[in-house]
Amino acid sequence: MTRYQALLGTDMDDAAVDEALTEIGVGVLSMSADGVPYGVPLSFGYDGEDTLYFAFLGGTDELRKETYAAQSEVASFAAFDLDPDGSWRSAIVAGPIDRIAPGEWDAAREAMADNAYQATHLTEYEFGEEPNVWALEARDRAGRAVGR
Repeated sequence: MTRYQALLGTDMDDAAVDEALTEIGVGVLSMSADGVPYGVPLSFGYDGEDTLYFAFLGGTDELRKETYAAQSEVASFAAFDLDPDGSWRSAIVAGPIDRIAPGEWDAAREAMADNAYQATHLTEYEFGEEPNVWALEARDRAGRAVGR
């Protein structure tokens, strides 16, 4: 194996992708509206099966995240971590993204409490009757790793 091939890493199986999504807690959500891409770093919760949850907090007056999420037919999310020893892993999922209904808030809150970055900020925040929380259904998933 050449040094270049070693840098590419190896494919992760579904269990390793699930583990990465459970442990990492932050990544980049990419969406598109009218052909214009938009990527935003976000903390997320993962239910351990097929759904990632994102709380859109501190939005701007233009509601950019909400606008892009509402107009995206498919969104993708990349989570990754790097270790000082040079090992790394990344997980990428893609699928439809929709705002959750109020009845789904308990499942979303539980997933975020389990593995979102700075989860206490999300679980202590009062979302009211219409939580600004979005769910991405991970229909496609892949992962790569080096040194793990």
